[in-house]
Amino acid sequence: MPLHRDDPRSVGGYKLVDRLGAGGMGVVYRGRSRSGRDVAVKVVHAQYAEDAVFRTRFRQEIEAVRRVSGAFTAPVVDADPEAARPWMATQYVPGRSLAQRLRDRGLLQGGDLRRLALGLVEALRDIHRAGVVHRDLKPANVLMAEDGPRVIDFGISRAAENHTLTETGQMIGTPPFMSPEQLTDARTVGPASDVFSLGALLVYVTTGRGPFDADSPYLTAYRVVHDDPVLDGVGQPLREILERCLAKEAGERPELDELARDFAAALPEASPGDLPTVTLGRDAPDETAGRAGGVARPVIAGRPGRTRRSLLTATGAVGALALALTAYLLLGPGLSDGRSEQTSRAGRWGTLPDGWRPWRTTVYGTAESGVTKALDGGGGGAANGGPLSCEMGEGSLYCGGDGTLPVRVDGVTGRIVWRSGPQQPGVEREAYSSVMLGVVDGVLLYTQGIMNDERDGETISVVAVDAESGERLWSRPVKGNGFEAAVVGDLFLTPDGDRMTARSPRDGKARWTATLPSGYGCEFLDVDGRPYAACTDLGQEGVDNVLLAIDPDDGAMRRAEVPGIDGVQLGSVDGDLVFAEYADRDSESTAETGYADVLLIDPDTGTVRSRRTMEGSPRGEAALVHGVLLFASSSGRTTAVSPRTGELLWQTSTTLQQPGTPVADGQGRTVYVSSASGRVAALDAREGTLLWESSPRADQVVGVPFASKVFPDEGALVVLVPDGTVFGLDPAHPERKPDSG
Repeated sequence: MPLHRDDPRSVGGYKLVDRLGAGGMGVVYRGRSRSGRDVAVKVVHAQYAEDAVFRTRFRQEIEAVRRVSGAFTAPVVDADPEAARPWMATQYVPGRSLAQRLRDRGLLQGGDLRRLALGLVEALRDIHRAGVVHRDLKPANVLMAEDGPRVIDFGISRAAENHTLTETGQMIGTPPFMSPEQLTDARTVGPASDVFSLGALLVYVTTGRGPFDADSPYLTAYRVVHDDPVLDGVGQPLREILERCLAKEAGERPELDELARDFAAALPEASPGDLPTVTLGRDAPDETAGRAGGVARPVIAGRPGRTRRSLLTATGAVGALALALTAYLLLGPGLSDGRSEQTSRAGRWGTLPDGWRPWRTTVYGTAESGVTKALDGGGGGAANGGPLSCEMGEGSLYCGGDGTLPVRVDGVTGRIVWRSGPQQPGVEREAYSSVMLGVVDGVLLYTQGIMNDERDGETISVVAVDAESGERLWSRPVKGNGFEAAVVGDLFLTPDGDRMTARSPRDGKARWTATLPSGYGCEFLDVDGRPYAACTDLGQEGVDNVLLAIDPDDGAMRRAEVPGIDGVQLGSVDGDLVFAEYADRDSESTAETGYADVLLIDPDTGTVRSRRTMEGSPRGEAALVHGVLLFASSSGRTTAVSPRTGELLWQTSTTLQQPGTPVADGQGRTVYVSSASGRVAALDAREGTLLWESSPRADQVVGVPFASKVFPDEGALVVLVPDGTVFGLDPAHPERKPDSG
């Protein structure tokens, strides 16, 4: 990747040529010495240079790598841990990571497997002879050079006699490749731990699965400690060797010299015909992405004979990713080489908006215009028990709510650009409530309620403001009769007694007015930009519900009778409306909603095209995302169901409690859910694979169930937490630390 505008042009006398990768704690560049020698230069981010613990770890990493010098490791060339921004230069090793090799060409066998196994044994022998334990051997930390593998990333290693930085009780490593002692007592970790990791890695590159894979990182860790390894697909005599490597007791694992002899005898010599016959998709997710969440496999149901996809990383280095930044659960998603980073961005994550940086703020913070003073979040909004109302539009998040004056939060920087002032002088902001409806052609549209007194009650208005400046364009009092204002396409549909009026967003002028059926409560739907009204009988027994197809040009309506449906309309598929019918509305449990059937209805005729019972007993917050029904339950389980057949596509468990409504990126490749603590989970939309879970970022957990929301914004995410915290997140690097707002 080319250098960024704010990248240094030289470090320690090395001219920086380009970027090799970046992670949560630093950047790796390809540098060139005065003599023309290429090196990999790892430079720590400025914000961590002041962290004494981090500097100590970085010094330890340098010392560990300097002690190791062998044919299968990348030696240190130069370093300065005391610099304003500490840096380290290592040998430049042309080659991609083992993870990238697996993703591009598939599983290893024959001579390729022999070269890898014997090369890793030699590398570990060099490492252990220097008195160092690697502690994080995995595909992303192995470079595949032409003359054999190179082991990299000593960021969480330790010298065998130095325990000072491993007694904190913090789990450090990557669960599918960790030894039992790493999980139970890190102080006892020794060279045998790397032998265990080597065994897990070789199972992985041979079968595409780890020997202890489970549906969550926590269950994976449990299986590492308690269960026998699953070695299906590993043939003898290699299987017997790997079983010994994966022994629970460190003393029962083979020594490296013994392993060298066994691998040499068990694995065939290289031959010209050695090519992998099994390949894994180029879209396979990153095995180390989102290390706070670890690696998980989805529980696949309803697809007999289907093989779970392997989790292969796109991290690793074209050229010299000599050392990734540091560790699982400690320093974030790590490094990516330029090619895989660009592929990942283009293929899954998308491109970040220009000038984007991680950020974090609160909707109650100081604004740049309007009501600029920071507000006490306890005065209203979620802290009073009502969720905030927010909509994303044209690169900014617009929020209101009970006692919350409308604000605009810039999606690139997190700046609170403006906060609207009170509409009526002398009325406290706690008397205001607002519901954001959307942004159309630079105009923010919302409804606003003002509670005056018990006699006058609440005054409701529809309001339009300039989205860029916050300047009020127009407002109009309204009196609804069973329906709410809505934005459909470029129309602002507003209530006016028994009628609805379509207004132009910019000036509020009426385009047309239409009368709605009496005795019904109506909800406006957007079906491919055309407005429909789903109207529910408000008390007339024996009368079917009504669907109104509305001509957006003149308001002419075509009426269709539909059967009564006790459920929720979630969107449309191929022009048909999708309804999810409730399963247990009469249940005493009100924690979350369960669903039974999915219906597809022709909106023009009211015909029920199909009615299917949904598999998997879906519960929780429901959404129709790119033609798939998604449900996020209070336990953190996300369920995907086909709206056409009711078939269960996948179910995946996360650690999120009471997550909000699932959303997907613009391409429909990745599903995101978030919780009240500000933890976000990313799942592959097609397979359900848990890609990562981020760390929580809320100031406090407010008891408003299912109120957290994720808003995709080009290649970034804007996340809203019920306590009013808002932050920008890079889905390719979810642990990048945001700036405080």
